[in-house]
Amino acid sequence: MDHGDFNPVPGIAEQLAPGLQRILAPNPSPMTWRGTNTYVLGADRVVVVDPGPLDAAHLGALTRALDGRTISDIIVTHSHLDHSPLAPRLASLTGAPVLAFGDSREGRSAVMSRLAAEGYAGGGEGIDHGFQPDRTIADGQILDTPAGPIGVMHTPGHMGNHICLTWHDAVFTGDLVMGWATSLVSPPDGDVTDFIASCRKLQDFGAATFYPGHGAPIGDPAGRLDWLIAHRLSRRDQVLEALSDNALTVEQLTALIYADVADALWPAAARNVFAQLIELHEAGEITAKPRLNAQAVFERM
Repeated sequence: MDHGDFNPVPGIAEQLAPGLQRILAPNPSPMTWRGTNTYVLGADRVVVVDPGPLDAAHLGALTRALDGRTISDIIVTHSHLDHSPLAPRLASLTGAPVLAFGDSREGRSAVMSRLAAEGYAGGGEGIDHGFQPDRTIADGQILDTPAGPIGVMHTPGHMGNHICLTWHDAVFTGDLVMGWATSLVSPPDGDVTDFIASCRKLQDFGAATFYPGHGAPIGDPAGRLDWLIAHRLSRRDQVLEALSDNALTVEQLTALIYADVADALWPAAARNVFAQLIELHEAGEITAKPRLNAQAVFERM
């Protein structure tokens, strides 16, 4: 899939649809691609979705884009360092409350909570550990905003506290669904079982457009979701196949399955592999010796 034509200028507000602007943060990286998309919804009073990283230039660009308009609500899809840290600063400047599903531990599955309690930490995606919303919002809640009704969907998978937001016939998908890459699923915050369930939840909504946290709008949401689910299931099959005749570690499996991926992305790939191994372990398909952790040796039942 060629996404080379998506190259907006950071800091410049772009009109994507009536009542919808995007401002790209200046934080490109292999994990964020061009940078984080901050969205502004509404006309005179607006809603800001994902203020982005704690970056003075981005705060200035967002202030210029507001052009005197007031903010009613600041909504954070999840508390990674490229999405949430600017929220409290923007809130203090504007008086608008920060809304999210919860802090950075909220919404974790039972197995991920257990791994975290045992001291297992995520990788380089960067958790905003101090994040605390002013108001928590719940799955299925409809927010009455000046930009119109915004629906809340709890969609863990990339992160336990991840939400997607429905707005008219569109969905702001955060990092759950992007067009330029698959979502990182990194334990103990990411969970493959939750990821697939969240994708199926989005399938049921039937959006016309997805607005992701990184990359261009997605004009074929159904097709993208079909591909993402199939991709995860094919990775599952690859892991099972690799374990058919051998007992292997996370590192050995990563080398087999991601042989065509640049070395710089192998740490992220290894976390994806471990996430898949956890799913298979919890499903009773494989064993982990001496116990389930990132250093275990995995074997097919």
